Amino acid sequence: MTRLWLQLRHTYYGWWLLIGSVFAVALIAGTSFWSIGLYVDPLESEFGWSRWQVSGGFSIAQLMSGLAAPLIGFGTDRYGPRRMILVGTVLTAASYMLMATISELWQWYAYQSINAVFRQMIFFIPFQTLVSRWFDRRRGLAVGILGTGFALGGFVIVPLMRLIIDAVQWQGSFVVVGILGVAVLTPFALLVIRDQPADIGAEVDGDAHPEGTPPKIPQLTGVTVREALRTPLFWVIAAALTTFFFGMISWMVHGIPYYESVGYSTERAALLFSIAAGGGVFSRLAFGYLADRIPRMELAAMVVATFLAGSFATMLLTGGSAIGVGIFLALWIIGSSAGPLVEPLLLARSFGLMAFASLLGILHAVSTLHLVSPIITGAIFDATGAYDWALVMLISSMGLSVALFWLASRLPRPHLSES
Repeated sequence: MTRLWLQLRHTYYGWWLLIGSVFAVALIAGTSFWSIGLYVDPLESEFGWSRWQVSGGFSIAQLMSGLAAPLIGFGTDRYGPRRMILVGTVLTAASYMLMATISELWQWYAYQSINAVFRQMIFFIPFQTLVSRWFDRRRGLAVGILGTGFALGGFVIVPLMRLIIDAVQWQGSFVVVGILGVAVLTPFALLVIRDQPADIGAEVDGDAHPEGTPPKIPQLTGVTVREALRTPLFWVIAAALTTFFFGMISWMVHGIPYYESVGYSTERAALLFSIAAGGGVFSRLAFGYLADRIPRMELAAMVVATFLAGSFATMLLTGGSAIGVGIFLALWIIGSSAGPLVEPLLLARSFGLMAFASLLGILHAVSTLHLVSPIITGAIFDATGAYDWALVMLISSMGLSVALFWLASRLPRPHLSES
């Protein structure tokens, strides 16, 4: 027992920080991205809004979040992830209280947008930046572990959100989420998060430094924002990620309504979503382990986009049958789990860490075009009463993404200099 305690005491602090970040991301993702489909039917029933109008609220909110991402990225680079998460936690909680008062369609759009902007301050940009600063040689594994938080959010939080909405209605659920966020994230940011290893006298990756000497503050290598934006590679990557997430975000909004449209109950639909998220925990860990051994991340992106195209094609061909759903889940778990991990790893390898958060924010802003996908998907359903043509659209989008990632793999990377 004493030996185990000593081993835990000497464990690199970055691993403890990473574990806490996993749970933080799980809470944020589970109460927002994974749960958005749970609000479609309640809002339609209470206000008589159409499916595309409800979906439009999600898309407009994410659009505003994406447009604000460069500012949040610049702020993260300048003030550090810790301050960004602290301020964002308070503002996000306040916006959830505001969302509990929604009674008009314009409020749904406006309050959702406010919430999405503030939620960006406590989500991928600061946490990806934090993990990238603490890990170098094992960054792929660390990013993969962080990604399991997103999957855990769907596996653990979605069923709980279903119970919360049933118990206190959709308005009360927003209040619960706001309170929960402050209770969890505020002490985590104050007591645990540190912006870089040097803040606690450590080295990146936990490397040892001579006793009695101060820790070496690492010089971040990379290119400036201006230099990155001048390269064709940045814009091809942005286009590839836009078409990739075009398909993913649409399914995250319409996945549960799709299952309901082909005869599954809301409870069974939420369960299927949770299964997909739970499987993502393991596939993200596996991808993170392999990522450190993959020479060109663009090629990995081509593979996962192909898996997602196959998942949508399976649903189209089987009509949501039990066998079709089983095949879909296998393909979706691999593709959707590895996909979001490609973004930060590809960005760090191509442009370095000097302006990582700023470039990640700009990339999010550029790729906001994918947010029209849920609106178009909702409109297709309203017009046809089915999701078949929407699935054709998503398959085509993934095919285009494969082609763009291939093009990116053929382009040269810029030289990475020290800051």
